[in-house]
Amino acid sequence: MTKFLLSVHVLAAIIAVGPVTVAASMFTAAARRALAGDSPALATARTLHRICRVYAVVGIAVPVFGFATAVNLRVLGDAWLIVSIVLTAIAAAVLGLLVLPHQSAMLAHPPDAPTRSAIGRLAMHTGLFNLLWATVTVLMIVRPGSTTGA
Repeated sequence: MTKFLLSVHVLAAIIAVGPVTVAASMFTAAARRALAGDSPALATARTLHRICRVYAVVGIAVPVFGFATAVNLRVLGDAWLIVSIVLTAIAAAVLGLLVLPHQSAMLAHPPDAPTRSAIGRLAMHTGLFNLLWATVTVLMIVRPGSTTGA
């Protein structure tokens, strides 16, 4: 059962978190092009925002199956996992409270083009989200202090 849960956890991370990180990163470039008057860039930004929203919801499967895997492996108390859980919660908060709402706001009033500073802040939030997920990924692979043999 543990191998199944771990497989679903890893697949969910690849299938859900990967597209969010890429689409969120691409959104700011599309927003900059839209600000410069490139009308197809607005459609691109809308598509990228939809990808972020949909895959963020699908991404809920990642911690769900992660917890189930951790329970089966009996590693819930390990420091590397606790840090990963905290960083995952922070990443989810950054995505849900900063990235997605700012994307929505930029798309809500397309004639009122977002300012360069607003796009820059969104890029910073997106970079923070991506950095948090990269850190969690490394922790999941390296598992410092783990007694599971890796």
